[in-house]
This record gives sequence, C-alpha cells and structure tokens, in this order.
Amino acid sequence: MKVMTLHAIGQTLQLENRPDPIPGDGEIRVRVEACAVCRTDLHVVDGDLPHPKLPIVPGHEIVGIVDAQGSGVREPRVGARVGVPWLGHTCGRCRYCLEGRENLCDRPLFTGYTRDGGFATHVIADARFAFAMPGFADPVAAAPLMCAGLIGWRSLRTAGDARRIGLYGFGAAAHIVAQVCRWQGRSVFAFTRPGDEEAGAHALSLGCAWAGGSDEAPPEELDAAIIFAPVGDLVPAALKAVRKGGRVVCGGIHMSDIPQFPYRLLWEERSIVSVANLTRNDATEFLAIAPMAGVRTTTTTYPLTAANEALADLRAGRFQGAAVLV
Repeated sequence: MKVMTLHAIGQTLQLENRPDPIPGDGEIRVRVEACAVCRTDLHVVDGDLPHPKLPIVPGHEIVGIVDAQGSGVREPRVGARVGVPWLGHTCGRCRYCLEGRENLCDRPLFTGYTRDGGFATHVIADARFAFAMPGFADPVAAAPLMCAGLIGWRSLRTAGDARRIGLYGFGAAAHIVAQVCRWQGRSVFAFTRPGDEEAGAHALSLGCAWAGGSDEAPPEELDAAIIFAPVGDLVPAALKAVRKGGRVVCGGIHMSDIPQFPYRLLWEERSIVSVANLTRNDATEFLAIAPMAGVRTTTTTYPLTAANEALADLRAGRFQGAAVLV
C-alpha cells in the first residue's frame, strides 16, 4: 500500500510503500476511497498537539470499503462502505467511558495521531469505531462528515436551542453546520477572516442570514456562538456578540491563547465551554440527520501524493469547504 508519512514535526509528508496491513482481533482493514484534510492534521504536522506517534500517517476523515476482517468481527462486513473518524479506540473501563462520556476517555487512540490514519490507500480500524454508510454513494462528499460534520454536530448540540447562532471561522465544519442550522429553522451569522469575500459569499449561498469579518459586530444579538477557528482572540469577540445568558462554544482541539478580557463580557450568565472529540452516539445521530437536512459538502480534491499541497492550501485558506484526498 501507499502512505504519506510524517517522520518529524514540521517536516513534509513522505510518500512510502508498505506491505498491506493485516487486521488484528476486533479490527478491519479499509480500502480508502477518500480522506478529507482537517485543520487537526495541520496541528499534528505543526506540533500543536503533543506526543504524536511518530512516524505517523495523518488523516481521520476516512471513507472506504472494508476489504478484510480480523478475528471476532462480524460487522461491518467485507464490501461495506464505512466511515472512520478521529476517535479510533477507547478503553471502556475508565470513569468517563463508564459514564457514557467516551469522548473524554483516559486511554483513547486517535486516528491519524496515535494510530495510523487515512492519508493512505489502506487503513486499519477498530471495527467498533467504524460507521456504516450505506446511504452515502459519493465517498468524496461524505469524507468531511467524519470530523467537520461530527465535531460540528457536537458543537451545535452543546450550543443548545439558540435561534440566532454565530459561526466563527467559516471552513469545513461551519459550512456543514450552517446547513443543519437552516434545516432546523435557525438564523446563522457567519464570521470569516477579515476581507475574505469568497468565504462570505459561500456562507450566504448556504442560507446564512449575514456574513462579515470576525472583527465585525453582527447586526443582531446572538443567542450562541461556535468558534471553529483556532484563534483565542475570537473568544472575547464572541462573548461581546452574545446576549445575556448566551453561550460560546469552542469547537477546536487546539486554540491560541485566549487574551485577558474584562469580566463584564462574561457577566450576566454568559458562558464559555469547549467540545472534545466525539462519541459513537454523535456519529449515529449525525449520519442519520445529514441526509434529512440535505447537507451538501463543498470539496476540492487532490491525489494522495499531493497531501502536502492540500495541507498548504488549507493553511492559506485557498479553497472553500474541505480538501479531500482521493
């Protein structure tokens, strides 16, 4: 099989040939059809996330076909299309797993970070953390759902029943969440990089009520805001934009330091909360809702060997929606 491997933090990925992997107990082998490129992949490559398994094959928004099963696996069957997300394994024994909060597991494995991921022609996955996708005929369109969609969904649930919701950082996750919000009858206010007219136009084309720079105030007071951009400066800006009792959700796995801000921005029962990883229940819920909501992902495709180019384009904001390796 072919893989794009990170050998050292900050280096470019290297194309390598490896023997096809053999799935172990409880595992499946997936022939990768598509793998979306996530900002978290940038955080892994750039060293923003500590202690990756090196060398590592990045990629955790995987859609592909099961082509081998390890012992003890009945589902998913060989030939089934599945999605493989960021959360690749949990211990099932720590207090968080036992409380139904497996996203906070003390001994997790993460696809593309602590176990090899989908920037490859094949990947090994824990069968319990691979999700059947029988209704998703286009693997390229489906790949961004496996992280941008799932984390977006968990963030939206965390935001509560907000009717006017702001999305800071209009990238892969926000362009999916915006469509779900519109289906639910919410008003969406999109905050883009200042001066990014293409992102603003993309947001408006998806039914957002307003689009402007992250340095602007929205035309209405928000009930809640979700921050997808890894920029700590946006936290006080979002607090300023939400009403009394409003909530600011930080949806990323990494963010630059939050600057000091006056207590009055937090007062009147505003709150800040983070979202970590996902649960299998999140995936089950969202993969059922996405077709009902008519979610259509905007994608730019790259061959597997152009993974470094895709990462560079993501870092520079050169496309709308999501990059997908095929």
